Amino acid sequence: MNRKWIVAALLSSALSVPAFAQDTAPVDDSAPRDDSIVVTAARTILPPNALPLTIDLIGKDTLDQQLAISGSVTDAVSNLTPSFSPTRQKLSGSGESLRGRSPLYAINGIPQSTPMRDGSRDGFTIDGFFVDRVELIYGSNALQGIGGTGGIVNQVTVGAPKEEGLGGRFLLQGTADDGFSGDGLGGKVAGLVQYKAGRFDATFGAAWEKRGAFYDGEGRRVGFNLTQGETQDSRTLSLFARLGYELSPTARLDLIASRYELKGDGDYVAIAGNRALGIPTSAVRGDPPGEPARNRTESVALSLTDTDLGGGNFVSQIFFNRSRDTFGGEIDPIATFQDPAIAPQGTLFDQSQNRSRKLGAKFSYERAVPGFEALTVTLGFDALVDKTEQALIATGRVWVPPSDFRSLAPFGQANLKLFDGLVRLAGGVRWENVKIKIDDYHTLASTTYVACTATVTTNCGLSTYGGVDVAGGKPKFDDLLINGGIIVEPWQGIRVYASYAEGFTVPDIGRITRAVKTAGIDIDNYLDISPIVSNNREIGVELKRGPLDASATYFWSSSDKGQLLIARPDRIFDVQRQRVEIQGLEINLRVALPVDGLKVGVGYAHLKGRYDSDSTNPDGIVDTDLDGSNISPDRLNLNASYNKGPVSALVQTQFFLKRDFHGKANPSPLNNFGGYVITDASLRYQTGFGGLSLSVQNLFDKFYIDYSSDTREATDAPVAAYFAGRGRTFTLGWDYRF
Repeated sequence: MNRKWIVAALLSSALSVPAFAQDTAPVDDSAPRDDSIVVTAARTILPPNALPLTIDLIGKDTLDQQLAISGSVTDAVSNLTPSFSPTRQKLSGSGESLRGRSPLYAINGIPQSTPMRDGSRDGFTIDGFFVDRVELIYGSNALQGIGGTGGIVNQVTVGAPKEEGLGGRFLLQGTADDGFSGDGLGGKVAGLVQYKAGRFDATFGAAWEKRGAFYDGEGRRVGFNLTQGETQDSRTLSLFARLGYELSPTARLDLIASRYELKGDGDYVAIAGNRALGIPTSAVRGDPPGEPARNRTESVALSLTDTDLGGGNFVSQIFFNRSRDTFGGEIDPIATFQDPAIAPQGTLFDQSQNRSRKLGAKFSYERAVPGFEALTVTLGFDALVDKTEQALIATGRVWVPPSDFRSLAPFGQANLKLFDGLVRLAGGVRWENVKIKIDDYHTLASTTYVACTATVTTNCGLSTYGGVDVAGGKPKFDDLLINGGIIVEPWQGIRVYASYAEGFTVPDIGRITRAVKTAGIDIDNYLDISPIVSNNREIGVELKRGPLDASATYFWSSSDKGQLLIARPDRIFDVQRQRVEIQGLEINLRVALPVDGLKVGVGYAHLKGRYDSDSTNPDGIVDTDLDGSNISPDRLNLNASYNKGPVSALVQTQFFLKRDFHGKANPSPLNNFGGYVITDASLRYQTGFGGLSLSVQNLFDKFYIDYSSDTREATDAPVAAYFAGRGRTFTLGWDYRF
């Protein structure tokens, strides 16, 4: 820690930076390309070329195009980002990663993830209709506080209207599978109305969507994960409101509120597949027990901004966020929930629900130093309070004990311009201070259960049910996070950069605390809940000249006590803490061809992750490959787009490359990934009365097993959770702006 404080003092006195960002390999032609871009997730108004880290901007037109193809913001990000893992096409995003680590999902900078118990629903908290653009900041960093070890996926909602009077947008969509099955039909209707009168403006919107059952490339219903939840066979209602008032020509007050709820209809039950024969889990009509899985999120944020306060930029925000993540029930009672004291073994039904409330505040002030305008300095402070629990709603038991989380984080950062912009130096410090409060609790009875087998005949069976008492506590953690970087821009449009950044987050404490099976554990000194500190290094080069837009980035990161998701036979994931190292290469190229409006693009990502498999006596040597629950496959993306006049078209192909897993822990060869290829297409024509579009997901109706199912532990109930990907799907849409 002394070393860090010394380095921090040097950085603070000379060259700190609020964010490392670089607009490399932009995926959206509609996004502005000049230095007027303000990347809000980077927490600075400096232009992207002043910041040394990778950022991708997904503008509105490209986002809407991808939403029509795949249906969700998470899928859109995955389709466009080679180093993002393929999605599970489920409500749960467990195991999905960016550069091998979990990304932090945010809406206007408000974190959607719950630090104490990650329900993996944070990719479904707002309808994409209300998202103006998506900002992706890659790599470990502490820009938005807790959670950003893999990067930040910030969804920026629609802005305030700029013109006086009334305006808005409407959308109608219909979706069908390749066979136009009656239960596979879906539809969406959405509307947004904006009004501006003088200094006052208002925006109100609603989006409703019904999704039918999904069908794979061989015409079978895609199987249902009742516990984790589905986007198929569901209904979604998303509400959005924004009120703004101009206090002065430079100052604004904004109130933004949203509510999102996705409910499963509960019309299907799973039919077991056969992994050995390559037959996926399917589904038939049925009535699953309990409440269907659903997700509900409510958020309110009040911000005050002034772009010219004392010659600098002032940003402040307070926010409230509440979520309810309900996990469905299974036909066969879940073993983890059994308790002979309540009902005979194997008969007790239950299901769980995550409940979380967040209250937070963010403040920052940025300006050039008077008399030394080449140095831009930012000072800021973030605060977050989170209250979370996971309850069993059928019996009223507590699975994850009520937990209080508090984070306080002051930061000071700056950016130094040298030689008229030829060189920029960047660096910064952030002091993360975390306090956790957990009261005494008792684990579920099944945590101590030992099954009787041919070799285990004593101290087993019903008598081992009971759980253990765990002493609560108020552990505190703090760390000084440092970052630094350099940019060299010898000619306009050519940049080379290198950076180092530290990210800070807590592990999924809920998974850890609920799994305690040893008596005598005291939360105050339980090392498994200690924070994850990731160290990210990155070297990149960028070329934006003429028809070329290209970038290449090499990155590597490490964490001494990382987090691994380990699947149990009952399809519940536990957390293990071991050293993790990840490295990778990402290349993007986009070329404007001589044909007016025609562009082609290539994206490639290679990732390699390893961990220390010696969980009992770790030696710090990474000896085994990370599996498919913790890292994405290598990928090659190809695309061609045409935009001229009223016509816009896109064809994109994603090659998910095969991967074998090796190492000291002897990963099962059944978990090796065979790879697959998916092609999507979209066509839109702008008429005098709105735009007509036709999009096709999985154009060639390719049958494939999704990456998560293909690479899980072979013992993880393979016939019950062996899911195929979605087959050819058509979406016809009409949108109108006024």
